[in-house]
Amino acid sequence: MSIELYSWGTPNGRKVSICLEEMELEYNFHPINISKDEQFQPDFLKIAPNNRIPAIVDNDNGMTLMETGAIMHYLAEKTGKFLPASGEARWKTIEWLMWQMGGFGPMLGQAHHFLKFNKGKSEYAEERYATECKRLYGVLDRRLADNEWINGSDYSIADMAAWPWAARHEWHEVDVAGEFTNVARWFRTIAARPAIARGWNVPETDQQIPQI
Repeated sequence: MSIELYSWGTPNGRKVSICLEEMELEYNFHPINISKDEQFQPDFLKIAPNNRIPAIVDNDNGMTLMETGAIMHYLAEKTGKFLPASGEARWKTIEWLMWQMGGFGPMLGQAHHFLKFNKGKSEYAEERYATECKRLYGVLDRRLADNEWINGSDYSIADMAAWPWAARHEWHEVDVAGEFTNVARWFRTIAARPAIARGWNVPETDQQIPQI
């Protein structure tokens, strides 16, 4: 089994490279440098109609997939790893994967835009997304208060999906260690996994995994 991975070093990109590393899948990496608008090239459009990284091609069957939630769910089903086969833990994994896709990614991405890259452009937007960031970190913190992992059972694709976004906590202007201690514990536990460092470094980067 081998996968063609088209990606770049963003939280969304790292979600899938971490997933591939955790699942010990063979894959070939194709850099799509979004700072050079390579995601708009016609060849990439054939794989990812929405012009967003990451995307994959499964060499076993020719399947192409975009959208990280779909990719991670697909790979988990294909390998039988990191997604419980049945029961409450399965549906909690899917539930929290959708939570990350619908909120903990997009809203934190907006915080990047206004708090990190466009500071001072819109006081309203900065306040709006800073507030929403803290709300979402609070949701995750409460979930982890009584659960070691997000799905309540085991380390799963739900954790892999949320972790790279939490790694940008400084961009969100969130004091995770001081305000969200359950998230901090969870983050450190995942950061220590060897596959995380390998997945983080796709493409090769001098960026260090942030500390909490």
